[in-house]
Amino acid sequence: MEFFSKVSNFPFMATRKVWYTLSVVLMLVSFGSFFTRGLNLAIDFTGGVSIEASFPGTANIDAIRAGLVQAGFKEPSVQNFGTSRDVAVRLPPDAKLSGAEVRAKVDGVLRGVDPGAAIQRLEVVGPQVGDELRNSAIWALSITLLLVFGYISLRFHTWRLSLGAILAVIHDPILVLGVFSITGTPFDLAVVAAILAVVGYSLNDTIIVFDRIRERFEANRRLATALALDQSINQTLSRTIMTKLVTLIVVVALLFLGGPVLRGFSEALLIGILAGTYSSIYISASIALDCGLKAEHVFPVVDRKVVDSLP
Repeated sequence: MEFFSKVSNFPFMATRKVWYTLSVVLMLVSFGSFFTRGLNLAIDFTGGVSIEASFPGTANIDAIRAGLVQAGFKEPSVQNFGTSRDVAVRLPPDAKLSGAEVRAKVDGVLRGVDPGAAIQRLEVVGPQVGDELRNSAIWALSITLLLVFGYISLRFHTWRLSLGAILAVIHDPILVLGVFSITGTPFDLAVVAAILAVVGYSLNDTIIVFDRIRERFEANRRLATALALDQSINQTLSRTIMTKLVTLIVVVALLFLGGPVLRGFSEALLIGILAGTYSSIYISASIALDCGLKAEHVFPVVDRKVVDSLP
């Protein structure tokens, strides 16, 4: 199944500098927001108390939040999850209160709103655990980027394609972090999982384009590099659009129907898929072109003396 009735012929490489400028602006905005506003870290990273409660009828979120503030809890997060009768409460860490004391105070607040309310689960995450999770997330992203660089270098025999792929892979998580910083959406472990998925998804598109580039150079090694890249992207464009549209249907459904619990995960996937589609076209291949990519870099010239010496 094809999105276009015939192979497109868009001059992607001719407009790459315009898209470079857009990428630079978006990344500067993302960095600026990240360093000034930071991320709205969830208790997975900061520590705190996570509570799930159920009500016999529709839960009054505003009344619950007001009751928690009156009880002495600073900046409580109260959201519905699953149904309108189920509530997720996130409280910042408080060294003065034990888990049992927190449970008793929250239970009193909930029963004050509705006598039939009941706490189903209470989980306390200490600051040390949050630090360990944050460090593990940073290590996971760093190791992923190193492995990607090594894989591309070995598979395509040139650092030019590797550099393009790495910059594209870095580009996408930065934009995701920038949007999360600007919007203040809670950043938890599910978002980290989504970012890692975005890295893999973006890399898959990049490798498909790179494979087609290698095929174009193999068919005609005298083909101009810009033309070979344009032909490769256009030949894979229909497949890229169809794949992304189908995936976006599922992600958008999760975003609007999955509730607050899946909001961060689905939002990160949505941003990452859009950014990944853009970067696999305008970042990875364009960087390789500006680094002087040629056919002989993809197909290294074999030394004639070495060939003659073979038995």
